[in-house]
Amino acid sequence: MSKIAVIYWSMSGNTEAMANAIAEGAESAGAEVDVKQVSEITVDQALEYDKLALGCPAMGAEVLEESEFEPFFTQLEGRLGGKKVALFGSYGWGDGQWMRDWQQRVDDANASLYHGEGLIINETPDDDGLEQCRQFGAGFAGF
Repeated sequence: MSKIAVIYWSMSGNTEAMANAIAEGAESAGAEVDVKQVSEITVDQALEYDKLALGCPAMGAEVLEESEFEPFFTQLEGRLGGKKVALFGSYGWGDGQWMRDWQQRVDDANASLYHGEGLIINETPDDDGLEQCRQFGAGFAGF
């Protein structure tokens, strides 16, 4: 059984809802899952998990949240080599450039990116979006 950390930052609750649904999906597939806000975990603690599902919404000009999540990810990314990683987040504008940039950073760190891309949902996830998150989590558990 894999041990997964779902680590996220959320301002409006959209990415938090995604995180919880991803965790539900992973647990339904047999994974042991801990859900943590980024402020509740250190990089060293995160690296103790078999797999990391990382969530952050698009901020500003389509970037990661800059005061908590970006510093955490900057410290983490140099140590992701060989780690299985899933990315997710919500957005309200733009075309997902923040996710493409983030995916590239994970690829550059030689991590294994689940699905080859992150899961993005526009604004608040509806029932279909939450089901998409659950399926994403279940798939990540078996990745």
